[in-house]
Amino acid sequence: MRIGTSLSIGLVGLKACPIAIQSFISPGLPYFSIIGLPDTSVSEARERVKSACTSVGFSWPETRITVNLSPASLPKKGSSYDLAIALSILSAGSFIPQDAVEDELAIGELNLDGSVLQVNGVLPMILQAKARGIRKVFVPRPNSEEASIVPDIEVTGIEHLGELVDLRGGKAVYRIQNHPKVIPFGSQAAIEGEGRHADIATATNVMAENRSLEYTKLDMSQVIGQEQAKWALTVAAAGGHHMIMTGPPGSGKSMLASRLPTILPPLSEDEQLEVASIRSLCGTLHRHGISDIPPFVAPHHTASTASLVGGGTGVAMPGSITRAHRGVLFMDEAPEFSPRTLQTLREPLESGYIALSRARGTAYFPARFQLIMAANPCPCGFDFGTGERCTCSAKERVRYWNRLSGPIMDRIDIQSQIREVCEMIELPSSTVSSSERIRKVVSKERDCARERFRAYGWRCNAQASGEWLRANTSKQVLAVVNTVLGSGGLSMRGADRSIRLCWTLADMNGHSSPTMSDIESSIQLRTRLS
Repeated sequence: MRIGTSLSIGLVGLKACPIAIQSFISPGLPYFSIIGLPDTSVSEARERVKSACTSVGFSWPETRITVNLSPASLPKKGSSYDLAIALSILSAGSFIPQDAVEDELAIGELNLDGSVLQVNGVLPMILQAKARGIRKVFVPRPNSEEASIVPDIEVTGIEHLGELVDLRGGKAVYRIQNHPKVIPFGSQAAIEGEGRHADIATATNVMAENRSLEYTKLDMSQVIGQEQAKWALTVAAAGGHHMIMTGPPGSGKSMLASRLPTILPPLSEDEQLEVASIRSLCGTLHRHGISDIPPFVAPHHTASTASLVGGGTGVAMPGSITRAHRGVLFMDEAPEFSPRTLQTLREPLESGYIALSRARGTAYFPARFQLIMAANPCPCGFDFGTGERCTCSAKERVRYWNRLSGPIMDRIDIQSQIREVCEMIELPSSTVSSSERIRKVVSKERDCARERFRAYGWRCNAQASGEWLRANTSKQVLAVVNTVLGSGGLSMRGADRSIRLCWTLADMNGHSSPTMSDIESSIQLRTRLS
């Protein structure tokens, strides 16, 4: 009996689990099976692995081969197990020493000629591997820079299965083919149409620089007028509050929202790794690189529910709300989204994560984002001012706004009306609110809140618990909230959110705790569209 062992890692959501792979070569008719809840892409590894092993000089045994992926109860998905499966079979066939790769992680997809192909999700895999005490990993060479982001891990980039066989004490016979390399979309080489191959580190750095350059081109000073809306957006940024803007077409709602990342504080190192892990899983890390700029995701109003919250067969994949984690989710033309899609926002807005249950398992994804919505005053967009140009009936206007249900609006902290810009006035540069100037204010208020909540781990006022708020807010302020609550102007959730908002206003006004003017302003900001 010959059993070979290797180690890989599987992802369920962003959580990784080490997968022990054992191959058993036994007498019997030629047969190759993979067991342990594999999906179609894992089952198809049989042909890829057989061809790749043969390409390095391994004499494929004409007997029965069984590969077990343990734990057997965990669904296995994707092609990243190919390299580890091949190593376990080569170990069982004595082509490499049997104990060569037992404690070393192997990740990668195999081509038929033995070349190792890039896979998605390497960064969260390596982060979890480090947390579980694994210190040596083999990854596809294009993924090596991504894997090297994690400190205290020995990363070896592999281009061909034969290289790994040689490293582990075997004697492979192989020749590396000159495959045409795909230049990552958006890299400098792709933009300029150059023929040279771009190194992934260069491509990652170029993309991070390009993305930073894009945001330096966006500035709050480019928005003409709308000083009141800019102030409301500053309050939202300072406290991490959700916000909806309503106003006529062309008044600057989308411009304001797209510039919100330029006034938010830069991401910390831990937050950058969180965002990069999500992008790695989605296969977009090479387009963005590692950046301290908060992500900005703006799905179209025709987006399906699955594209927003995540979906897929077997184990679900992340959607737009997870890609906006630690950043901004902007929903333009919010009432045009389907009501069912909008309702899916309710749980992640409260909990900060989303659980996607499927027949083969439940995937948990982080979803702590700042929601910014924009809407026209009516379907035609002209129900403002005198409303003379509006062609909508009263029933159409009611149906339009009813798509934003009470539970959704109850979770929106700031409701801001955007006025029509009547004239294009060029203000002196000294009076224009630039992104840099606003970001300094926002960063100062965030630092103040972080210091206040140091013992609790909250990063901004929007994350404070209702229990803490009620215990640390003056009785006079709470009396105002109770009055509005008793009259039906606020729900209990809305009352807590009003207090969170008034703490942000207090910070911005230099108050050690909320005053009567702060709570009155916060209630007015919450109920402006009512």
